[in-house]
Amino acid sequence: MLGLFTKKANTLLGIDISSTSVKLLELSRSGSRYRVEAYAVEPLPPNAVVEKNIAELEGVGEALARVLSKAKTGARSVAVAVAGSAVITKTIEMEAGLSDDELENQLKIEADQYIPYPLEEVAIDFEVQGLARTPERVEVLLAACRKENVEVREAALALAGLTAKVVDVEAYALERAYSLLDAQLGGSHDELTVAIVDIGATMTTLSVLHNGRTIYTREQLFGGRQLTEEIQRRYGLSTEEAGLAKKQGGLPDDYDSEVLQPFKEAVVQQVSRSLQFFFAAGQFNDVDYILLAGGTASIPDLDRLIQQKIGTQTLVANPFADMALSSRVNAGALASDAPALMIACGLAMRSFD
Repeated sequence: MLGLFTKKANTLLGIDISSTSVKLLELSRSGSRYRVEAYAVEPLPPNAVVEKNIAELEGVGEALARVLSKAKTGARSVAVAVAGSAVITKTIEMEAGLSDDELENQLKIEADQYIPYPLEEVAIDFEVQGLARTPERVEVLLAACRKENVEVREAALALAGLTAKVVDVEAYALERAYSLLDAQLGGSHDELTVAIVDIGATMTTLSVLHNGRTIYTREQLFGGRQLTEEIQRRYGLSTEEAGLAKKQGGLPDDYDSEVLQPFKEAVVQQVSRSLQFFFAAGQFNDVDYILLAGGTASIPDLDRLIQQKIGTQTLVANPFADMALSSRVNAGALASDAPALMIACGLAMRSFD
């Protein structure tokens, strides 16, 4: 090992806590090429996380401990994310030339204009985006989130001996991972308008990116759990059995036509409806690509059906297409989990900021 892919001492594990599982990813980098050092996915107990809020701390902590031992990584520092719906973001203009400390003090004075919670209850962060319309002003992105959303994640990680070094926002983690998809999008995502549809277990999030920046997000309650529940109901299985059967197959012959196909049609309707909301909101009436992410994206031929019905080129997102893999990583498992690992991937990339 020539130390080509240097693992920095400050490696951050990207950990995505979703409503049904915790996903862990560790990356290293050599030049501009990444390598997957470790990854694992561990299911969560039912209702441990409800609509992206941690409801059962111990259950999540135990799942985190299991995912950590599965991944066999020595890293203990973590980048984790809160859901976009938990965060208020606002772009405001500030005086140019202020230091970070001065900006922070100024923002704290002005923040109560923008944030509907008492300031002692919120965690605030900011990032200078660039010059405003006049050279003596800069545009600053202000992000605020209730402290409890951050603290409960830190507490769950602490139960597994992990420390949150970075708390990000899911939409920004997704945007960071999206920067890896150039090859999938024919070379460059500049100038493109791309809809990423992240279909989780209970929530579908549409993020539209233009020139690589998020310009629109919308969450709606719809997800793969509907398919799991239909399998349970129809074939008399437990939640665990239905979830496994959904992934591994072995269901009766009528499954494809009677259960899977109607679910795929429902996904197409959701994607179409989400896009209609986006088009109604403003300056776009078309997108160049639809990218599918989340666990449900792995359903065979779902991309083809969406492309056929909506008429927009549709791909399943794979942020690892150009990455090297450590010998510990099972390539086949990683490929099938890839679309569900977009947020974990964007979080792991925080190691290289």
